[in-house]
Amino acid sequence: MKENLFGKTLDQLGGIVEAEGLPAYAARQIADWLYGKAATGFSAMSNLPRSARERLARTWGIALNPPVKSTESADGTVKHLFAADRGGFVEAAWIPEPKRSTLCLSVQVGCKMGCLFCMTGKQGFQGHLTSGEILNQFASLPQRDKVTNIVYMGMGEPLDNLANVLDSLEVLCADWGFGLSPTRITVSTIGLVPPMREFLARSRCHIAVSLHSPFEEERRRLMPVENVYPLEEVLAELRGSMARGQRRVSFEYILFDKLNDTPRHARELARILNGIRCRVNLIPFHPIPGTPLTPSPRPAMEQFEAHLREHGLLATIRRSRGLDIAAACGMLSTRELVRARAEAEVRPGWSGCRAPDARLDAAESGRPRTGFRARAPFPFPFSPMQVS
Repeated sequence: MKENLFGKTLDQLGGIVEAEGLPAYAARQIADWLYGKAATGFSAMSNLPRSARERLARTWGIALNPPVKSTESADGTVKHLFAADRGGFVEAAWIPEPKRSTLCLSVQVGCKMGCLFCMTGKQGFQGHLTSGEILNQFASLPQRDKVTNIVYMGMGEPLDNLANVLDSLEVLCADWGFGLSPTRITVSTIGLVPPMREFLARSRCHIAVSLHSPFEEERRRLMPVENVYPLEEVLAELRGSMARGQRRVSFEYILFDKLNDTPRHARELARILNGIRCRVNLIPFHPIPGTPLTPSPRPAMEQFEAHLREHGLLATIRRSRGLDIAAACGMLSTRELVRARAEAEVRPGWSGCRAPDARLDAAESGRPRTGFRARAPFPFPFSPMQVS
């Protein structure tokens, strides 16, 4: 199978044209065709000699894949499902608002991190998306021309796939790429400290840290990463980046009923974030099967927001979107995986997108560099009814 040229940075294209014996300026010409003119084949690249186009076509491909399924919510949110090259599915959500339009991208098929509240984590880790696969969710989006903001908050942990995420950000923001402003792009993380340090040094895009509890033991139960990179260490790294002139950070805080939505939590949250120029995004929980967690009632959320503001924090409640189309991260792809597995069991020769392979070996799936064990792909404990 030919390697995909789409998603390559200008430096990477420079190495490719050099290896093909083409002049250095051909790299920028190819970038313009890929990202500026949306070329889907080498024959369109009319300012390259025919011999160069034929030589490139023998080794490289240009693959852009439209969504395999799209579901629209009553509130206008559209969830797009994309087939990943290695099998399985990833999701991208387009969220229109009166003054902006946000695209939420995925970076991995499944996830290693095992957060209690996340449906994607229940799939286990199946593979990293390449830069091209990440960018395909933008380039192949039917609503692409309406997108004003991009958030890396879909399936997977962005900083666990740092190289591909940084490459995709470079293509999105460069003048030879899509030319988007880095101030309109936010990358989320649960707090992997070494790659977070590298991200803050190399990217001008915003960062959002998933926090969800200010108390160590409670956060550990929600997010196993606390065992490896405690919140105290994450906050210390952010304070250091602020001292070096880094931009404002945001914190994501999902509110769970009677778990992390009390005045005690608000006071402690204000204490540990003191001195960090930040915004706290309070997020309604989208219920998922197989978890004891339940959403905080709206009055409790508003009271929590008021407590934070009384303590000097900028806090806002994010409006819940797409509840009627399984918009919680990982829900739509899980439903498709369950149905794919059921289809495969009924028709063993079925050749559609395969469900995750529980036999993925360590070399293929990658050992987590974060010091905790990656979960194996989940054994599909849910029926299609449960994840519909």
